[in-house]
Amino acid sequence: MIKHHPNDAILKNFVDGTLADSVSLIVSSHVELCEHCQAKVQQITANAADSVFDEQQTATSNEVVSFLADDIDFDVIDQITADLSQSIEVESKAEQVTVADTTFTIPRALSSIARKDWMNLGKISRARLDFEDDAHHTSLLHIDKDGQVPCHTHKGFEITLLLEGSFEDEMGVYNKGDFIWLDGNHTHQPATKEGCVCLTVSSDALYFTKGVSQLFNPLGKYIY
Repeated sequence: MIKHHPNDAILKNFVDGTLADSVSLIVSSHVELCEHCQAKVQQITANAADSVFDEQQTATSNEVVSFLADDIDFDVIDQITADLSQSIEVESKAEQVTVADTTFTIPRALSSIARKDWMNLGKISRARLDFEDDAHHTSLLHIDKDGQVPCHTHKGFEITLLLEGSFEDEMGVYNKGDFIWLDGNHTHQPATKEGCVCLTVSSDALYFTKGVSQLFNPLGKYIY
């Protein structure tokens, strides 16, 4: 069950089209997995449409509207809509990807975006997506069974969408579909027993906070 979602402000900005492209991409991927947020997005979209119609309401008479409606062949519109839906369904066929011993489904929002080669750092593998806006990095991240990311915080923000498996940290347990937004106010050490795959968007490097791992802070920007 998905327990972690984008907040209402993020979803509204998503509908309004005001999010950074990479952030919009990861929100779209979450909405694809989450019926709860699908319903919210539909409601926000409907509210926005109602608002636009209210603002643009004209003095057109009911007789004119009725006259125009009589001239519309709704059977033709229904057929066009059905053909379009069928076309979209074919184009958005789910893509399966395997990394190490984990197979997962790429969100449809990512299907047309090129992925660079996987880079391995111990139990962590990362494939950067060829999709960057400003300083944001968008990546697929695989953590192998019994793997973990050393304790760290963030110089900017880090958004994580769990695509497969589960992981846990000091703040809780996360499962497929969970959407987590962290920043410099959070310090955590993600660990997974079964392995996991995440889609991540980060605006700056990780900053390791404990032990020997602090020596690798110059490499923080290469992990996520």
